[in-house]
Parts: sequence; C-alpha cells; structure tokens
Amino acid sequence: MIETVFLAVNGTAMRGLEMNDNLLAVGANFVRDAVTVPTYRLWCIDGDYPAMVRVNKGGSAIAVEIWATPAPGLCQILLKEPPGLCLGRVRLADGEEVLGIVAEAILCEGQREITQYGGWRAYLKSVGNW
Repeated sequence: MIETVFLAVNGTAMRGLEMNDNLLAVGANFVRDAVTVPTYRLWCIDGDYPAMVRVNKGGSAIAVEIWATPAPGLCQILLKEPPGLCLGRVRLADGEEVLGIVAEAILCEGQREITQYGGWRAYLKSVGNW
C-alpha cells in the first residue's frame, strides 16, 4: 500500500500562499523546489490562480514545489481545488515523474496566458502581488 506520494503544486497551494493550508491540513511536508520539463503552458484563471497544461508545442519549464503527501490526503486536497483543476502526472526537469495539480484545457479558454513568466510566483511579482 502506498502511504506517501510526491505531489507537484504550481500555484496558490505553494508555501506562503492562500491555499497552502490545504496541504498542511493533511500532513503534507515540503520537499523541494523544482521545475518541469519544457512541455507545459500556464494560464491565469480570472486573476485568482494558475492552470498548468501539458502541450505538444510551445511549452516551457514551469516552477513547481514538491510535497510529500499522505496518500489518503490527496482526495481532500483535490476536492478543495477550484473546478477544472485535477490530478495528473507531471514530468520534472530531472526526469522524475510525480503526481501534480494540472488543468483541464477548457479551463484556460479565454484566460490570460502567463507561460512566459515561468511560474505563478514570478507572475505575481510582475503584477505587484508578491
């Protein structure tokens, strides 16, 4: 039985941000900062949170945090994520593949693409919110 899984988060669940308590509440522990392979794109959803989607073309490396998460807590975390965000596999630049919070492509339609910032924190800094 799997007791702990590594979970990649790329937005408001990261340390110091508004949904980080969702990870802490289930006993997740921060492991390290990481970046994805350059096959992802990132959008800002209604100015509130990011959505990361894997693509075939035009992707970039995106900054993520890796958390050691008790397996039973994954459902609790996912149920508190905004609609359209889901659990998927995320490939990291070091070759490791972990579970992560990703988005359904439809969520990004009509939203602002922020891939060029390389991550949510960098985007927040660019708009003066960090």
